[in-house]
Amino acid sequence: MITNELQYRSTKAHLAKFDEALTNLVARAGSGHRTRLAQLEIDAVEALASDLRNQIEEYERLRSGEVLIFEASSLDGLAGLLVRARIARQWSQRDLATALGVAEQQIQRYESTDYRAASLGRICDVADALGLTISERGELRDTSAA
Repeated sequence: MITNELQYRSTKAHLAKFDEALTNLVARAGSGHRTRLAQLEIDAVEALASDLRNQIEEYERLRSGEVLIFEASSLDGLAGLLVRARIARQWSQRDLATALGVAEQQIQRYESTDYRAASLGRICDVADALGLTISERGELRDTSAA
């Protein structure tokens, strides 16, 4: 997931290199019968380029402000939800840090570690600063564990 403008620009530059590599691989392999190895190389580069395109599209969609609802299927997804909300709010990591009264580097650390070092109280502070309402239901997976 792209979390800031620097990563966004870097990802776009990487995508341009992958697109160029793909063009070269296709030209080298020709339009006739391709070897299995040549086709595997082309498929691998296409898959990586597709992943980068998807990340760029998600970041641009979030940044546009058109996405207002974010979903997480588990607590593990909460970090991504917070990052997506920050981007959709059109806040930089610095903006969030200022709102919380912490250093920008602290927000970078939280996001790079999926908020694993943040307390529940800090996660609530982040959600409040972003104006984000989080609702989730708890469900016991194994009722015999009681």
